[in-house]
Order: sequence, then structure tokens, then C-alpha cells
Amino acid sequence: MEVEEMPSDAVARTEGGVGDLRPRLHPEPVVYAIVSQGFDTSTALAAVREAEGLTVVVEQTEADEDGLVYEFVGAWITLTVVSALDGVGLTATISAAMADDEIACNVVAGFHHDHLVVPWDRRHDALRVLDALG
Repeated sequence: MEVEEMPSDAVARTEGGVGDLRPRLHPEPVVYAIVSQGFDTSTALAAVREAEGLTVVVEQTEADEDGLVYEFVGAWITLTVVSALDGVGLTATISAAMADDEIACNVVAGFHHDHLVVPWDRRHDALRVLDALG
């Protein structure tokens, strides 16, 4: 198995501001749903195993087609800037800015990028907040 290393230009600290986060909005609404063991997660944007079950983030249309139960409909925003997994302050800075604008924001960290899930009807507000941080 080949091991991938974190790029040297990854955002590690936010002391001087966060810079250009280069947010990219996923075009379709997404939902959180709990699924049973054996559910095909290959099209999920994220999957988290918890004691209560397996949570997936999938497009709303997929959830509807699969008969999944959900409550929250969100927008998936990828910060295309590469962020370091051991970075300090990026998530806190974004969370504070979203809270100042009263936008609920859930963060999912991938190896290269952070991803935000905000209410679908506040997605454009969230993009404006992210642009203002740069």
C-alpha cells in the first residue's frame, strides 16, 4: 500500500488569517442518515461509525431512492485549500464566523480538505462568510 504524505503547503496555523479557503459548493442537497451494516457506502460523501450505528452523508436524492430516514437537509462545501490534520485554529475560526452569522456548521475532515455541512437554505450565506474570512 502506498502512503501519501501531506503536502508541504498545507494550512497548519491561522495566526495571520485563514487566507483563501477556495470553497466549492456541492450542487446537490445532502442529508445525514443512519444505515444498517452492509449498506453500500461507495457513493457516500462521508461515513462515521458510532456506537449507535453507521452515519452516512449522502445526496438527498440517493437517500430518497434508498428510503432512508433523515431530518436535516444540508449543503456540502469543500474547502479546496489543503489543510493539515494537525493544524491549529482553522476549524475554530470558521466555526466562530459561522456562529456570528447564526449558521449551523458541521465539519468533516478528510486527508486533504475540510468539508462543511450547513443548512441548505443558508448555503449562499455560508459562502459569503467563508469569502469574507479570506
